[in-house]
Amino acid sequence: MLASSRDALFYFRMKILRQLRPAFTCAIGLSLGCVSQQRAEAAASSLNSKESLVYIGTYTGPKSKGIYVSRFTSASGKLAAPELAAETISPSFLALHPNRRFLYAANEIGDWGGKKSGAVSAFVIDSHTGKLVPLNQQPSGGDGPCHLVVDRTGKTVLVANYGGGSIEALPIKPDGSLDSPTIFIQHRGTSADPQRQEGPHAHFIATDAANRFALACDLGLDKVLVYKFDPANGSLVANAPPSASVAPGSGPRHLAFHPRGKYAYVINEMKCTMTTFSYEPERGEMKLLQTLSTLPDGETAKPNYSTAEVEAHPNGRFLYGSNRGHNSIVVFAIDEKTGKLAHVENVSTQGKTPRSFGIDPTGNYLLAANQDSDNVVVLRIDQKTGRLTATGTSVEVGAPVCVKFVPVRS
Repeated sequence: MLASSRDALFYFRMKILRQLRPAFTCAIGLSLGCVSQQRAEAAASSLNSKESLVYIGTYTGPKSKGIYVSRFTSASGKLAAPELAAETISPSFLALHPNRRFLYAANEIGDWGGKKSGAVSAFVIDSHTGKLVPLNQQPSGGDGPCHLVVDRTGKTVLVANYGGGSIEALPIKPDGSLDSPTIFIQHRGTSADPQRQEGPHAHFIATDAANRFALACDLGLDKVLVYKFDPANGSLVANAPPSASVAPGSGPRHLAFHPRGKYAYVINEMKCTMTTFSYEPERGEMKLLQTLSTLPDGETAKPNYSTAEVEAHPNGRFLYGSNRGHNSIVVFAIDEKTGKLAHVENVSTQGKTPRSFGIDPTGNYLLAANQDSDNVVVLRIDQKTGRLTATGTSVEVGAPVCVKFVPVRS
């Protein structure tokens, strides 16, 4: 009888423990990941927000006063009418800080503070209104700054000066403002075209996924220059080998890494081509694999044709590039084993002179900035084929150049 009572009590306790185990484990078993999983899910939810702020860099003039902001809803593909976020002169290209609290703009001008230089402007993002609060400005080191990036630690802004043919590093202070430049490098040389390539024209700079190297496209040299980058002090030192070349007269403009980091794609402005490189992240070494036209089969580049932007889809299966003059986005399929491209289609941007474009955080839409028709157009991306379809959504903004998304945290 006693044994039977003990057994009954034992099984009763085990039953209660089984019922309480999930709550008990989650309450005290942090090492088992309950709380960590909840935090991860919350973080994923906030980053995969269905609404994004969209910042639009422009050339200022009769229809533009600076940087504009809109709101994009990925569930519907709706893009709200843009509003002025900050008044500043020709903020042609924009870059976001990794913490999404600060935004930086390349003021593409040739005279700043009485010197032959452009400027870089720093702003705080008001996440509620989308407005930008100015922090400060620093010289870009050369005239016509046209591209910039924030390194992955958020400590340095790197800027490329087209007119000056140079690059520069600007430290970021804890409050997001910019300190005085620490590194300035003047590119030197020429290439095949005596008019367009009479000297260096730095057009792009970005760090790789490991933040160990910075790659700079120079249209005037037909080269992608590779620098060793030290995020601790923002230093840039020529790599060995120091560069990779495209075909003479191509004019490399922008570069996009494959999401897996083993390939780099360079869009060439002057010849309307896309060059595929393999990329060795341990050595910062690039090897040319392939060059294709960004135009439809059988069509050759005309004098008024040129390319502008390139971006890989987040799923790593597709690559997109913009054709000015032809006024289209080219779609390539990526062979993930070799990195090589296959032409899929060219789709109208529903406007004139598409400059930069951006793919929204969900990967479902591409927003094309048409500089000479003063509009930003929404195109839908087929995630299986990469093909683009016009949604009929378009908003007006003067001389749009650059599009950057900032997911709105819930």
